[in-house]
Amino acid sequence: MEKKIETMRHSLAHIMAAAVGKLYKDVKFGIGPPVEDGFYYDFDLSKTTISEDDFQAIEKEMRKIISAKLDFVRHEMPYDKAVKWAKDNNQPYKLELIEELKSNGEPISFYASGDFIDLCRGPHVANTGNVGAFKLLRVAGAYWRGNEKNPQLQRIYGVAFASDEELQDFLQRQEEAKKRDHRKLGQELELFMFHETAPGMPYWLPNGVTIYNELIKFWREEHAARGYKEIVSPLLNKKELYVTSGHFDHYWEDMFSTKENEDGEVYGVKAMNCPNAMVVFGSKPRSYRDLPFRLSDTDTLHRNELSGTLNGLLRVREFRQDDAHIYVTEDQIKAEIARIFEIVERFYSIFGMSYAFRLGTRPSKFMGDAKLWDKAENSLKEILQNAGRDYFVLDGDGAFYGPKIDILMKDVLGREWQMGTIQLDFQQPLRFELKYTDSDGSEKTPICIHRVVYGSLERFIGILIEHTAGKFPVWLAPEQLRLVLVKDDDEKLVKFAREIVDKAKSVGIRVELDDSNVSVGKKIRNFENMKVPYCVVLGEKELAGGKLPLRSRADLGEPKDLTVEELIQKIADETKNRT
Repeated sequence: MEKKIETMRHSLAHIMAAAVGKLYKDVKFGIGPPVEDGFYYDFDLSKTTISEDDFQAIEKEMRKIISAKLDFVRHEMPYDKAVKWAKDNNQPYKLELIEELKSNGEPISFYASGDFIDLCRGPHVANTGNVGAFKLLRVAGAYWRGNEKNPQLQRIYGVAFASDEELQDFLQRQEEAKKRDHRKLGQELELFMFHETAPGMPYWLPNGVTIYNELIKFWREEHAARGYKEIVSPLLNKKELYVTSGHFDHYWEDMFSTKENEDGEVYGVKAMNCPNAMVVFGSKPRSYRDLPFRLSDTDTLHRNELSGTLNGLLRVREFRQDDAHIYVTEDQIKAEIARIFEIVERFYSIFGMSYAFRLGTRPSKFMGDAKLWDKAENSLKEILQNAGRDYFVLDGDGAFYGPKIDILMKDVLGREWQMGTIQLDFQQPLRFELKYTDSDGSEKTPICIHRVVYGSLERFIGILIEHTAGKFPVWLAPEQLRLVLVKDDDEKLVKFAREIVDKAKSVGIRVELDDSNVSVGKKIRNFENMKVPYCVVLGEKELAGGKLPLRSRADLGEPKDLTVEELIQKIADETKNRT
């Protein structure tokens, strides 16, 4: 089924190109592959700019082509004839692709459907009537071949599924995703902001800082209980550190760096923590009794991501990572990774996130001995199989220093995100000449397990905002309780409310008093809009009786009456237990 739907989506890209060719004169065609959930095609339309307002006309023309059930016919052309076709039809991008096919010794194949012909490897469905249900979604700029030095084309994206029911389900989920967009909710809930003077580097506002700090607090508690030692290391490091680690050859271009100073030194702004963890391990003699030696940190990192790839909190230039570097003997690898699996389960289950694993193997540009790589890959495969975990292999996706297990989280909308990772590294400890004294007195090189669970805290929070639609669990909510006064000028009522606030704050509850001069109805709407877990409306009845009508964000029906002590205990327990 997967191959069939991919072929349908590819054919729809071809049909969209035919439709655009009918509606717009002198269009120059780029490429049009299938992608996850759909397809796209790149067009050079000279002075014409396509917008979503034009989609109705393009879709209408596509449906005409689909209704005609035109056969897709494949044929190959000799190089000279293909070049003539591209020049006669003023198709410079196709001409470039033809030259590339010739240099690679590949056949130059075309597909025709009716009077439209396109350079294409295929495959396609038998005829245009076999393409399922589709819809055009958006248009964006895209540089030809992804190179900013090339012309910018217009890329039209569409989605396609085998049935209309699947398409409608997808579109409904897309609408829900728009409502949950972390950039929109982040602004509404006053969590974070960006400024043009620091692109890709978020400003965390007070509400967002609360979430950030609570996540790190939880992380610290869980790791301290498991024998991890937290460190903090320099933000700026000499280039030589990254030469030793191998990052200079494999990653330097993606790092921020300084100009050479008067002493001839060049510094890199830290983009990863592992070189510094290697320095810490090597800072004093170690014994086999010290292993596993577990270091953890949440230092700030910077990566020079392309401006076009920045996406709210999901792709940033400045972030913190819940890192750990665990030094082990070869015999300890399996047991230690089993312990990491326990941490992963603890962290992901508390947020209601399901997950799976992906094994990334040796990339083409790898560092070190291939035999050690094979050993590391076989170890990870055996660990995954013995653990009974669902996983799949992505060849060539390992880090340059070792294979890895990526953690793929699925959110409430069924979207999959790559979050944490577990990397098995035989290489960097060798390059840093790390040693420990074994039980027989000999010196041996440890193996390093790199791992993160949250991954980037920024990215994790962005996904968590969308996963929860901004309705954070009580322990994470920036504001846990709001008190609303019916009469803002009643001195006794104000005093009663402030006493409740003081008692709640004394046990660490994040509480706010809304004594603003607006209607009670508006105050309650404000509570709902800010997605505060609990609210209590205070009036003369509550002042006289001492019972508080607790309104829950989850159920805004009949309030539940509690004493002040019961209310505080309830929220304190939910915070402590992280329910």
